[in-house]
Amino acid sequence: MTTLTPQKPAIPQPGGDVTPAPEPRPAQDPAWRELVDAVREAGQYPTRSEAESVTRVVLSALGGHVVGDERVDLARALPEEAARVVASQIPATRSLTAVEFVDSVAARIEGATPATARWDVSSVLSVLPPLVGDELVTRILDQLPPGYALLFGRAELTPAA
Repeated sequence: MTTLTPQKPAIPQPGGDVTPAPEPRPAQDPAWRELVDAVREAGQYPTRSEAESVTRVVLSALGGHVVGDERVDLARALPEEAARVVASQIPATRSLTAVEFVDSVAARIEGATPATARWDVSSVLSVLPPLVGDELVTRILDQLPPGYALLFGRAELTPAA
């Protein structure tokens, strides 16, 4: 099978050299910028770059644990770049508890501790309900083990015995 690669426009340089145009940055998408800005505000990150990195790591981790229609609907509801991050993940072979999920995020962020990773996870996941809708978040939580609701900024209600 042959893969065709579209040709990038060339940018003339002083002295007659020609270099390929840089890859477009998906982060320029206004909806993606709004998501990162919401995470930056929720997590009180000092830079947009830090908020963007945390957003990518958390959505990547989440993407492996949300499956089926919920994963498709989540990707549809997110900005294009965020949808790509979620949809590109291979589904996990086993469900992680909320604590294990936070620990898995800590392992992906240099210098993170379980406490800072919990902050990071909550900073990202808590901005999703207004963006994707409470109904979808409820469906996602129904598919995940107990304990994730708090990460999404919701109370974890358990049925009375």
